[in-house]
Amino acid sequence: MIVKTLKSSRARTLAILCLLLFPVSAMSVEVDIQHLLNTVYAKVKAITKGKNPTYIPALAAVDPKLFAISLVTVDGKIYSVGDTNVLFPIESISKPFILAAVMDHIGASGIVEKIGVNATGFPFNSIEAIEEHTDRSVNPLVNAGALAVVSLIPAANAAQRWKVIQERLNAFSGRKLHVMENIYKSESETNGRNQAIAKLLSVYGRLYANPEETVEAYTRMCSVGVTVQDVAIMGAAYANAGRNPISKKAVVKAENVPKILAVMATAGLYDTSGLWLYNVGLPAKSGVGGGIFAVMPGRFSIAAFSPPLDEAGNSVRAQQAIKEIAKNLNASIF
Repeated sequence: MIVKTLKSSRARTLAILCLLLFPVSAMSVEVDIQHLLNTVYAKVKAITKGKNPTYIPALAAVDPKLFAISLVTVDGKIYSVGDTNVLFPIESISKPFILAAVMDHIGASGIVEKIGVNATGFPFNSIEAIEEHTDRSVNPLVNAGALAVVSLIPAANAAQRWKVIQERLNAFSGRKLHVMENIYKSESETNGRNQAIAKLLSVYGRLYANPEETVEAYTRMCSVGVTVQDVAIMGAAYANAGRNPISKKAVVKAENVPKILAVMATAGLYDTSGLWLYNVGLPAKSGVGGGIFAVMPGRFSIAAFSPPLDEAGNSVRAQQAIKEIAKNLNASIF
């Protein structure tokens, strides 16, 4: 009788723990995910706000009606809807993945010392941010900080630097990615501001390689073509403690994942990062190519793609899609 009571008590304790750790909403959402994505896609597709960026001619020419959503869980399940096979330039979405390579090399404290992690309070391509902060501290997810990150990649020359970038992006996506040459050409012809930022950082001793070589590698990095599913898989590695859930390979040190997610929460959506975190509650990163991915640690990553952007440089449809999916899945780090 006593044994039976103990077993019953243990069973009740385990049941309570399961409910606390895995509430019904979290356990049951999996069967509804595809239906949820389909529903949100149909609703959000009707949004016509925003416009393609014009300062990069190749991006201005992309069909603004393109739209896709993908969600990848930590156990490797993939759900997608829309224009899922369309390639678009990764742009600034690449930043947290290359940050991972450098953080693995110099450590989390090295990023703070050599670049900085606070929000700058300025637009993503700001020169003023460098001048206003007397220690020249920026953020790895704005252009100045990302250029500094690229300059810190351990490499003896341009070819080695590009090899590190390419290998890291390939590892996160689980497949071989390629540069979209038309995007690269268009960006190379219009990247004067990034060239100026790199030279200014170099003057202040906050760039750690040749400015021209750094800008070339950065521009090529931003021109890599991805699908929305690629981006969701890449983000899911951050949800999965640094391990690609499809290839099962570790792609970033697990101890660095919380640091990178923290930086994404700080500056992932540029000027509107605070509002995004307030409304959605997930670390995220956007790119002017129209993509955004968000991470729910321990569960999944959501990615969405749609070219028209708001004034801050974030995809209008992608933001709304991720916001609605996260809300329906009760996904917030808070």
